[in-house]
Amino acid sequence: MALPETQHDTKTLPDAWDYKGRLALRSSSGGWTSAAMILGVEAVERLTTLGIAVNLVTYLTGTMHLGNANSANNVTNFLGTSFMLTLLGGFVADTFLGRYLTIGIFTTIQAMGVTILTISTIIPSLRPPKCEPGSSECIPANGKQLMVLYIALYMTALGTGGLKSSVSGFGSDQFDETDKKERGQMIKFFNWFFFFINVGSLCAVTILVYIQDNLGREWGYGICACAIVIGLVIFLSGTRKYRFKKLMGSPLTQIASVFVAALRKRHMELPSDSSLLFNIDDIPGDGNKKAKQRLPHSKEYRFLDKAAIKVIDPESAGFTVVNKWNLSTLTDVEEVKLVLRMLPTWATTIMFWTVYAQMTTFSVSQATTMDRHIGKFEIPPASLTLFFVGSILLTCVFYDRLVVPIARRALNNPHGLSPLQRIAVGLVLSIIAMIAAALTEVKRLNVAHLHGLTNNGNAMVPLSVFWLVPQFLLVGAGEAFTYIGQLDFFLRECPKGMKTMSTGLFLSTLSLGFFVSSVLVTIVHKVTGNKPWLADNLNQGRLYDFYWLLATLSVLNLMVFLFFSRRYVYKEKRLAECGIIEMEDSGPSCH
Repeated sequence: MALPETQHDTKTLPDAWDYKGRLALRSSSGGWTSAAMILGVEAVERLTTLGIAVNLVTYLTGTMHLGNANSANNVTNFLGTSFMLTLLGGFVADTFLGRYLTIGIFTTIQAMGVTILTISTIIPSLRPPKCEPGSSECIPANGKQLMVLYIALYMTALGTGGLKSSVSGFGSDQFDETDKKERGQMIKFFNWFFFFINVGSLCAVTILVYIQDNLGREWGYGICACAIVIGLVIFLSGTRKYRFKKLMGSPLTQIASVFVAALRKRHMELPSDSSLLFNIDDIPGDGNKKAKQRLPHSKEYRFLDKAAIKVIDPESAGFTVVNKWNLSTLTDVEEVKLVLRMLPTWATTIMFWTVYAQMTTFSVSQATTMDRHIGKFEIPPASLTLFFVGSILLTCVFYDRLVVPIARRALNNPHGLSPLQRIAVGLVLSIIAMIAAALTEVKRLNVAHLHGLTNNGNAMVPLSVFWLVPQFLLVGAGEAFTYIGQLDFFLRECPKGMKTMSTGLFLSTLSLGFFVSSVLVTIVHKVTGNKPWLADNLNQGRLYDFYWLLATLSVLNLMVFLFFSRRYVYKEKRLAECGIIEMEDSGPSCH
């Protein structure tokens, strides 16, 4: 499978520069050569993050001797922090460092974190003494041991967040959006990006997990550390070939300035004619008028329109003084409104990722108690995630080959399902997954009770681990719909200059989903303290009730999502109704 060829000519690009600050030449910069080096960094990032996360719960329970609930929360907090820090990484990249330096610095931080994690598995004093699982002689990790572990994990999370915020954007910077051929290559880049993500994921849940369980954690984590360093070296070696874009500034400043200006003029009356409000045509200088695309005025969130009320300054000879904290253009206001309209969708997709979090925590804990043998070979518990990753890939093929053609005819949509329809399908699949998980857990407990294993949490329940496969397949299929639907939605519906922030906003739903999982686990563990649902010995717990709780919350969340999505009007439709033609910039990127 060869990478496509790049277009070659000697023209300079007006909006891209080389590493020396000169206008970049199309023939000697960017293209697939540069993009391939960036793809390698994303592959090792996914290999590392997933290689740590999918098997972390067994390390915390088996080696660090922490309880099931505590271990599950540590895993979800680690993943949640990784995705939440993409907002910080995006802000730093847009405002201070640029994408190239952000990737280089945060990849180095990630490598340092994984190196510390590797060292902590080698030095005996950094982990508690070995013991028989479930034995009263097991001593939980002490404060010093946990401190080193948390430093390693959260340095890794910081590096992951900064890297993920910029790597897809920097990859797309290597292609010229104004050139038809390179714009097509950019869309192919996103396909390759998704492919490399899944290559890293497959290696993590198969090869790395096997090495961790059979050769030792130090080998598994050490391979991750080496892979990151190699990826960083390859990335830096492409410095002379990369195309760089100028810093655009943080969109958070624009959002804040619109709200501040509106609050300062909250007592003023809006004119009945929106054309009397300050807009980009009123800004002195032709260059400023071309900086943004004019957006049509909308009637929602009218209080923000006050930010565009013109105020005549008598000291300035009757001219309107432009100060972004006192006066915003109507287009700036409309861009902020676009972001506000996305928030209900943002909020109602968090629940999916709360369900997703169970695949790396309690589902893995379930697998450790079940029969994992295929002949003489024993499947590592975390390797069940292979079905999860495989389901994502199969669903993408199924969607492109079958769903899209049918949806084109049935819904008269050339793209198949709309982004919100994709998300809705993912939410429904997550509900079915939790129902399947609850029924499987009831089955597992019945078999354990039948064989007198209720009080023996370390014994193998004579039930095949493949009973867990349906919940992995359903959540994997749900991710294929939800993830791509979300990313498509947040990239298409956001203002053009806010794509980095909008990508971070999307990734924050993953983060918050993991944090909500941690909160739910903590609450449930405290409320059910006498007869815990989430017992350290799963055979004595009621994990199925936790799954039923998630299914119920997911149904309520789906109802709220449908309420808002039915009322949502896509940006493209708004522009078309006003006679404004907008070209698609690119396809969705994956993280």
